[in-house]
Amino acid sequence: MEPYIEKYLQWIESPVIKEEDKEELRKIENNTKEIEDRFYKDLEFGTAGLRGIIGMGTNRMNTYTVTKATQGLANYIIKKGGQNRGVAIAYDSRRMSPEFSEQAALCLNANGIKTYRFDSLRPTPELSFAVRELGCIAGIVVTASHNPPEYNGYKVYWEDGAQIVEPTDKEIIEEVNAITDFATIKTMDKSLAESKGLYNTIGENIDKRYIEELKKLVVNQKAIDETQKDIKIVYTPLHGTGNIPVQTILKELGFENVYVVPEQEKPNGEFPTVEYPNPEDPKAFELALKLAKEKDADIVLANDPDADRLGVYAKNKETGEYIRFNGNMTGNLIAEYILSQKQLNGTLPKNGAIIKTIVSSNLTDAIAKSYNVKLFSTLTGFKNIAKIIRQFEENNNEYTCLYSYEESYGCIIGTHARDKDGIVAVMTLCEAACYYKQKGMTLWDAMLAIYEKYGYYEEKQFSITLKGSEGAEQIKQMMEKMRNNPPKEIAGEKVLSFGDYQKQIIHDNETEKETNTNLPKSNVLYFDLTNDSWCCVRPSGTEPKIKFYMGVKGKSLGDAEQRLDKLENAMKEIIK
Repeated sequence: MEPYIEKYLQWIESPVIKEEDKEELRKIENNTKEIEDRFYKDLEFGTAGLRGIIGMGTNRMNTYTVTKATQGLANYIIKKGGQNRGVAIAYDSRRMSPEFSEQAALCLNANGIKTYRFDSLRPTPELSFAVRELGCIAGIVVTASHNPPEYNGYKVYWEDGAQIVEPTDKEIIEEVNAITDFATIKTMDKSLAESKGLYNTIGENIDKRYIEELKKLVVNQKAIDETQKDIKIVYTPLHGTGNIPVQTILKELGFENVYVVPEQEKPNGEFPTVEYPNPEDPKAFELALKLAKEKDADIVLANDPDADRLGVYAKNKETGEYIRFNGNMTGNLIAEYILSQKQLNGTLPKNGAIIKTIVSSNLTDAIAKSYNVKLFSTLTGFKNIAKIIRQFEENNNEYTCLYSYEESYGCIIGTHARDKDGIVAVMTLCEAACYYKQKGMTLWDAMLAIYEKYGYYEEKQFSITLKGSEGAEQIKQMMEKMRNNPPKEIAGEKVLSFGDYQKQIIHDNETEKETNTNLPKSNVLYFDLTNDSWCCVRPSGTEPKIKFYMGVKGKSLGDAEQRLDKLENAMKEIIK
């Protein structure tokens, strides 16, 4: 008998699994492929927490896998003596998010750990802020970010408000994996937990403190005051958590012409108006762009459901059309705006720093150099950016982190939270739109000016989805093929160096010397090419995908696009 069939039968026979949950499993008793997908592995509690399809099974998001993760976290918190500091908990608009977040709270409460659960859905960055503001030992947010509606997820944050990193992540994972019997997972009655002061509800008070912190990050309120009546903003929360905080911050700063897409304003875990609630997907903007044309908007903005990412379209005043910004464009526009404004008003610190990930644009390097700001690069994932910010603080604030971003549509200005913040990104782009409007420029004009100043940098990524156990093996083989036989040339560009971040080595092809990456081990391959081109490959940590990133510097937008297409085609040939 296959191991996954054995696990399936164990669930059917277990006295811990509720009868209605067993009924869901009985309906697939003749579908071997479905049983295999649900039970061929345990839903892995990895460094990003849990993420999976909602449903019954070991490889699914459900009450049992969520509370197993929570019991492991509880055991770890108790070992660290942090139970009295408590855990902040937030959740998004997805199916089962309220239920999973409450079950997690009651599991922690049954272990004697205080919880501070938001009274309704909140953005992920506000959870990060709340952990720090309340002095909690940890935080949990129930979200699957921008994944399709059948998914949900569970992310763990530590006391600095950042997602868990080594060694904490591995130590928590060990505690979670040590739980083999669902019967050992604790829970308690909610009213009893409340009466004992273990279950606490938070809301408006934290909201106000969060908004006040964001307002401190405005660098040119004068531009807003003088121009906001001339700026028209279209915004969509894509049925998620961003609507109330975005409308609140923009109203408090003085913006009057903010138009929220009505069909997408209310939270809805089915995301009925989009195939995929991801601001990286142009299809997600169809309704917003329609409204923008009706209102003659200057800027069109969309948060993903947990509001940590932001997608942007800006008007081209020459054609009247709206230009799509990718994450690198948005990231660099904000970097240039913040640094230039701070330089103008005399608040740019001598120890200023910017942080990006290794798969983000090389344009950032040029911007940082121009303003004499130190640039730090790290592995993909905002938890790695947060780790560098923490190191700054531990080293007596050796550097002041002004701004951080990654190409996957996420950034944070300042350090009020330690995860990407789509709310502060909305605020800053609306502020920038005011400033450039004073100069007769749209945000697209501002982007063109950046290209003219630094060079025409362009980037793109593509991914290949390979589901199930067979797909996981294919992804593994692709990585090993490139790792063991790295190309010496890609798209007519010489490979100057090859970085294998699993081995923590960068091999210089010209000198044959090897240097340390000085970063944690990660299954990432990086090719640095001539003419400021590069490409990078890694498996996704949250989806059954292998991802390919690449960037070039061209003499014009057209030249950059041609170089980028050539590089993409060459990468696709390599993996055939």
